[in-house]
Formats: sequence, C-alpha cells, structure tokens
Amino acid sequence: MCSFERRVVVTGLGVVSPVGSTLESAWANLLAGVSGIQLLEELGEDFRCRIGGKVSGLDMTQYLSVKEQQRLDSFCWYAVAAGDQAMAQSGLKTGENIAPERFGTMISSGIGGLATISAQQKRMDQAGPRQVSPLTIPMMIADMASGFVAIRHHLQGPNFGVVSACASGLHSIGEAYWVIKRGDAEAMLAGGAEEGVAASLGIAGFGSMRALSGNNADPTGASRPFDALRDGFVPAAGSGVLVLEELEHAKARGAEILAEVSGYGASGDAYHITAPTADGSGAARAIKIAMEHAELPAEAIGYVNAHGTSTHMNDAVETKALKLALGDHAYHTAISSTKSMTGHMLGAAGGFESVVCVQAIRNRVAPGTINLHNPDPECDLDYLPNASRELPELRHALKVNMGFGGHNAAVIYSRYEG
Repeated sequence: MCSFERRVVVTGLGVVSPVGSTLESAWANLLAGVSGIQLLEELGEDFRCRIGGKVSGLDMTQYLSVKEQQRLDSFCWYAVAAGDQAMAQSGLKTGENIAPERFGTMISSGIGGLATISAQQKRMDQAGPRQVSPLTIPMMIADMASGFVAIRHHLQGPNFGVVSACASGLHSIGEAYWVIKRGDAEAMLAGGAEEGVAASLGIAGFGSMRALSGNNADPTGASRPFDALRDGFVPAAGSGVLVLEELEHAKARGAEILAEVSGYGASGDAYHITAPTADGSGAARAIKIAMEHAELPAEAIGYVNAHGTSTHMNDAVETKALKLALGDHAYHTAISSTKSMTGHMLGAAGGFESVVCVQAIRNRVAPGTINLHNPDPECDLDYLPNASRELPELRHALKVNMGFGGHNAAVIYSRYEG
C-alpha cells in the first residue's frame, strides 16, 4: 500500500572503519579525535600519495570463513560485517518478526571490486585469459555487496545498489527511505561499502588527477578539511550500514528506535565530471529538498556532518552550499568533517557518516574536525576545530555528500519523539 505518510526510523547501526570496526570503538575514537590514517608501506616512492585509512580492528573470521572470504572482494567483506552488526542491533530476523519479501537491501559502492579487477588483469597478462578466475565478475561488480548481504540474511525485498561515486552510500539510504515510505518494504538494510586503499590503481588514478594529499610525512595530520593548507583527500576503506524500518512495524515489535529519517534530497550539478558547481547551488538544492520533505526550517538543523573531503575545491564549494541552503543560520550551526580522522571512504562515506549523525543525536555530542589549525578565510563557518562538542539541544542532523559526475545527496536525521 502506497502512503507517503509512513514514517521511517533507524533501528540498527553497523560500522567498519579506520577508527574502529564496532560502533562503540569507532564512536569513542571519533569523539577523542583519534586519526586512523597511516603510511601504506606497500606503495613505492613514485606514488604521490602513500597514506590511507586501512580498516582497523576487524576480524573477518567472526563473519566469514576463509573460503567465503576468497570468493568475495574486500569491499563485500566490510558490507557483511557492518550489515551483521546492524541486523544484530535491530533484532530483526527474517521469517520470525518480518517477512523476507518485506525486507530489502540497498548497500552501494562507488567503485566496487577494483582490487579484484587489478589482480585479475595482472593474472591474465602473465598467464593468459584461461587463468582468470571464474569469480572475477561477481567479485568486481558493485552491486554484489547488496546482493550477497541479501542472500546472507534472506532479504527478498527491493535489492540493488546505487552508484553515484562518493554520494553512493547516502543516496542508498535516501532511496531506501522512499522504498519504505511508498510501502514497498517494511525494512531496508542500507548504506555503503568500499575498499579504497587495496587497489594501487585507484590510488594512482586519484593521485594523477591531484585529488590526493601528498603529505606522506605526517599521515595523521594529512586530512585537514577546511584548513587553508589542505592539499587533497586521503583514501580510506570501510562500511556503514543502517537498518531503516517503518515506524509502526518497529513499535509493534518493541524495537529500540535510534533516530528518525525525516528528509532526503538529491540533485545534479550538470556541470563537470569531477568539479562541483562553483557557487554551491547544486548541493544547496539537495539540502533544501531534504528540509522541505522534513518540513523543517533551516534554524532546526543543529549539526551538519559535512562531505568535507580536504580538497580545496570541495570544502570551499560546500561552505557556499551550506550558506545558500541554511542562510544566516549556517553561521550558527555546528559542522564537522569526520573524514579528518577516517579519511575518505568514497562510496561508503555516506553510510558511515550517517551512523555518526545518528550517534550525535543519541548522545547529544558531535565529533570535531581535527587538523584544523589554519582556518581558510573561504571556509568561515563553525567547523568544531580539533574538539568534539556537547550539543544538549540537538534534535536534527544533516548529512551531505557530493560525488564525481555532479551527484549531490542530503539526508536529515531527527530525534524520535513519538
């Protein structure tokens, strides 16, 4: 039954990240300002960027056998681990308290199995095409995170992945929200997963376009969003997955409601394959759409988890976008980029950072932006420099992501108040 009056809440969270691979460890490290960026010793001196955010604290044998791991690219490993965590917290079990056909999956990746592609191309070059693994295609395609997790939990509802570069994870959450609102499912497992550091080809490609930081001598200080000395983003790996559920379904089974998804907006720049619209108008439109759906004024937004990549162009444009969307209130809103600690998880960023928004609402505190020591005059908003901040009145948090190709996504998370 289609009814846009249906409300959507969050009942489960799962994370895999450079700052921890449990909700508790990742959240504690973010609040403490701990960086997960390290030197990637496997990369040679000829790489401009030799640093990255490797996944920390993850024992995949708790989730998959060695044989199962060998049949999946590592970005799928992360989706499995985060998905399992979110499912466990939610208490949902297909066939017990929800019908399989009413539970869907939308876990996205911006790049997919690039490490598999690189390894199998090398194998073909060295040994010929008959030596390429028959698992190459299912390991490399970006939809497999969603597909495998659905098989794992027997989720027969809507199942696909959204590919919109670094906005993929957030678009997945937003689109999953609409799937539930229109009545096509009672619950969705949604978010993103990415292996951003295992494939040297990806690091080389981003490096060639001068998108990455070259501050190899100071890994933990290299990701510095909104700082005048920022010189590019730091690649990272991980996953963030949320269980979204229709409110009445969650209440009927006595679920703990962690937050409400109150609005979602998407827009396109139609401008450039890698650069955002210079005036920030594209991202601002997505934010305004999200606020319209949430029926909230700009003044209601108490925290923004910014895209905040630590590239000169993104951070300046995003600052403009927030001013366009929030008006004068942009100067009175707490804003931070947790990429300063995790690095940029690409297609997984929106999933992981959505978990941050939910945790900020639950705990009434927001992580800061570390490494912000030389404020850029172009970036003149309140970016919570170098320290987390208590936000006792926080009710609504905004998550923004932008992706190559001109993709913009915005989701508003709200405190559930009945």
